[in-house]
Amino acid sequence: MAIKHLRNPHFRLFIGAFLISFSPIFVRLVSVSPTASAFYRTLFGAIALLVYLLIVRGRQLPRRAIWLALASATLFFALDLWFWHRSVLLIGPGLSTLIANLQVFFMIAAGWLLFRERPGWIQIVAAPIAIAGLALIAGADWSALEDGFRLGMVLGLLTAVSYAGYLLSMRRARNHSSDPLPIVEVATVSVFVSLILGATALAEGTSLAIPTLGDFGWLLAYGVLAHAVGLMLIASSLIEVTAAEVGIALLLQPALSLLWDVLIFQRAFSAIEGFGVVLTLAAIYLGSQRRAP
Repeated sequence: MAIKHLRNPHFRLFIGAFLISFSPIFVRLVSVSPTASAFYRTLFGAIALLVYLLIVRGRQLPRRAIWLALASATLFFALDLWFWHRSVLLIGPGLSTLIANLQVFFMIAAGWLLFRERPGWIQIVAAPIAIAGLALIAGADWSALEDGFRLGMVLGLLTAVSYAGYLLSMRRARNHSSDPLPIVEVATVSVFVSLILGATALAEGTSLAIPTLGDFGWLLAYGVLAHAVGLMLIASSLIEVTAAEVGIALLLQPALSLLWDVLIFQRAFSAIEGFGVVLTLAAIYLGSQRRAP
């Protein structure tokens, strides 16, 4: 029965989004540093993907034509994780994930400036809606916010910029690939990002020791389920579903992360903040429509 469901692209798309929505929860649950949790996410995810490639696909390396794009993707993804893991700890899993998903607007801006892809009127309308939503979440007086909260918001926006750079780099790499799934590319990037984050942890003087068996279990689930399985389920479904369904899936991840934040960590939202969240989610959905295949 499970195999039958996995053949359904809609099932794969939404199960993938469901798994990835737990990513910030894993970051909060473990008692290791932000750099260490990002390191183990990519390390365990890379191992899972490489095992899959060896067993199912045989030995396979990226084509030489895409190595420059993969190098760029590696740098942006390492920055993405470094910023985002800190944002999660400062402002919570839900809000940090919501802000990170504003990458859709940085993608639109990059497409306009770099590739002359003019945004549609829906994307133009969505941008100020997103800004209004963030303003309601943050509050009218930015200077009155706690330093940690302000830093978390800024790191969330830097995550969105970095994630957009990663997606643009991966898009360039995919232009030179005939494989319908980016497993080789994601596995390669994951390997090199784990090396960068491991070196960063050493430079920061941060320990990579996993203190408890529980932490090991959470980090393993983070790397295998959220990073490897979740990403691949979504990637395998994109060419078989509609643009609207892709937009809903992109929306589902931050929405579920907010829900888990409320249920697990008792995150409270005021009525104004809640309205800001709804506006931002709506803007993310509208902004994602044109980018979907």
